[in-house]
Amino acid sequence: MKKSMAILLTAAMGVSLLAGCSSSGQSAADSTAPSSAGANTGDSGKSTADEDGTYTIGIGQFAEHGSLDNCREGFLAGLAEAGIEEGKNLTVLYNNAQADGGTASQIANTYAGKNVDLMCAVATPMAQAEYSVAMKSDIPVIFTAVTDPVAAELANADGTPVGEVTGTSDKLPIEQQLQMIREILPEAKNIGIMYTTSEVNSESAIAEYKELAPKYGFEIVDSGISSSADIPLAADTLIGKVDCITNLTDNTVVASLPVILSKASAKNIPVFGSEIEQVKAGCLAAMGLDYVELGKQTGQMAAKVLKGEAKASEMNFETIKEAAFYGNQKVAENLGITLPESLTGTAAGMFDTVTE
Repeated sequence: MKKSMAILLTAAMGVSLLAGCSSSGQSAADSTAPSSAGANTGDSGKSTADEDGTYTIGIGQFAEHGSLDNCREGFLAGLAEAGIEEGKNLTVLYNNAQADGGTASQIANTYAGKNVDLMCAVATPMAQAEYSVAMKSDIPVIFTAVTDPVAAELANADGTPVGEVTGTSDKLPIEQQLQMIREILPEAKNIGIMYTTSEVNSESAIAEYKELAPKYGFEIVDSGISSSADIPLAADTLIGKVDCITNLTDNTVVASLPVILSKASAKNIPVFGSEIEQVKAGCLAAMGLDYVELGKQTGQMAAKVLKGEAKASEMNFETIKEAAFYGNQKVAENLGITLPESLTGTAAGMFDTVTE
């Protein structure tokens, strides 16, 4: 990799900034990774491998919760399937921003300072932070779990990348979710949604929910929050106005899901998830995505870039089109609800317990 004094200075500053990051959100690889010696050209047809045939990548994850963890694990599995495996020919630097935008920017700057071969961003705010830094260099960014790459200004309206950045979208199957809720709760009228006002992916999902809800006889009652500290009061207010709650893939909200579930359960209000981990954690059901598979798909895209088979700017972002039903029979029993056979009979996963 390039070793200019400017880069070394940036690396030193980045490491200093990250000294206060939570140890639970930082892998051992981040503190022990050797300096790279190869060339990061980013040119199509040229591998970004170091001179010894190894790669160094930085994985920044915006928040700590099951779906994003699954994305990261799937990403590494996708790379391994392509022959790029941690401990063999891959060094991984990993940091978790703990849902803090400032920390996300620090992480991105540190990766740029170390001139990694590729940055992987897990979730929209992390992708925005990484690309804002990487666009000043030749480091490609591969993102995952970005609901609306266009709204996040990571892709053009036609799906083409805005630069050396691409990845996978976890766009929610909103119409299928509404169909599922109507089938489970035939008398329900109002659906509550809590979201973080600073997350563009959540704003986009809210707009689509409001557009489609009348088609199924629902009205959306939304409640915007600024941080996790707002959630208890917002949940109390929302629960008094709705027949059920449905979650987005909003990072701040999902990270506080136990609080929402506890308050909703006390009022016998069903909470629907948006993916498998939320259902395991106590949501009634979801028409959701498999985030491990989403991560694998992302890892395969990253492998093409690392091997020089394609540039990030040559690949449109991708989505997983198939949604699957997940249900929690224990939660249904607690709520006095019977999940329809039409859904459970084709379920991708049914659970009888609630994970802590």
